[in-house]
Parts: sequence; C-alpha cells; structure tokens
Amino acid sequence: MSAVSGRTPASPGAATIRLNGASQRLPASGFLADLVEELGFAGKRIAVEVNGQIVPKSHYGQVRLAADDRVEVVVAVGGG
Repeated sequence: MSAVSGRTPASPGAATIRLNGASQRLPASGFLADLVEELGFAGKRIAVEVNGQIVPKSHYGQVRLAADDRVEVVVAVGGG
C-alpha cells in the first residue's frame, strides 16, 4: 500500500521524504513503521500524517512511503 494512490514507492534508501518540513532519507524498508522506529517514536503517543492524511497506528506497517512524500509527526506531551 503506497501512501498515495497511483504512486510507485521509491527504491528503499534511494530517495527522500519531507519530515516535518525537513529532508529525510527513506528507511531501508520504505515502510512508515520503520521510520517511526528509526526516529525513536515507537511506543510513544504520536500522530502521523502522510500527504495530508492521518494514518492510524494500526496501518503504519502497511504504508510504504514514496519519494517526496510529506510526513508530519506530532508527539503528544502530557502535563498541565
């Protein structure tokens, strides 16, 4: 499953995405779940959006990122 219908996923490690506005190399597998893990967010309360669409946590392992995808990661911070 590509993050955007009709787009072909890039060769793993050969392309970049935009992560929170900055350039970021794709994870070796190309999957969103691996990007989340590489960034140190695994197990944390986060929200992820790919190309303007919120991705449920249960789908991270199914979403394969493509070159130039726009990914936004927001970390929930508790406190009061």
